[in-house]
Amino acid sequence: MNIKLIAIGKTDNKHLNSLIEEYTKRLSFYIKFDLEIIPDIKNAKNLSEAQQKEKEGALILSKIAPTDLLILLDDKGKSFSSMKFAEELQKRMNAGVKTLVYVIGGPYGFSEEVYKASQGKVSLSQMTFSHQMIRLFFIEQLYRGFTILRNEPYHHE
Repeated sequence: MNIKLIAIGKTDNKHLNSLIEEYTKRLSFYIKFDLEIIPDIKNAKNLSEAQQKEKEGALILSKIAPTDLLILLDDKGKSFSSMKFAEELQKRMNAGVKTLVYVIGGPYGFSEEVYKASQGKVSLSQMTFSHQMIRLFFIEQLYRGFTILRNEPYHHE
């Protein structure tokens, strides 16, 4: 199985970038992982919230293959403990999913088209975090999930 994380906008903070790179490298020992960044929409301040979501949604959907399993990182999604998230990853691998795609939306979330195309939603917290930090948190949770599946001493329960 391959895992891809799609996110809108680049991460400006060099410290966050360094940590994202560190966990991406660690994750590569377990699975093929890609982080794909969709550039911020140009002149977004001239667009309504709905227009911005539509434009971002079209870009997101252009990155999704028909065989991909699309999961949105959304505050209204299902919450998992790290152990349960690891079990969810295992289920996806056992089901023969070729490419599992997670998406972090823009500042206003997702368009209706993206919601309709998705096969699930995951919430990392009921709190609000910056989209840049969510990248790090999610990649670390993927890494944690694979260490749990391998019974490695990273996660303590």
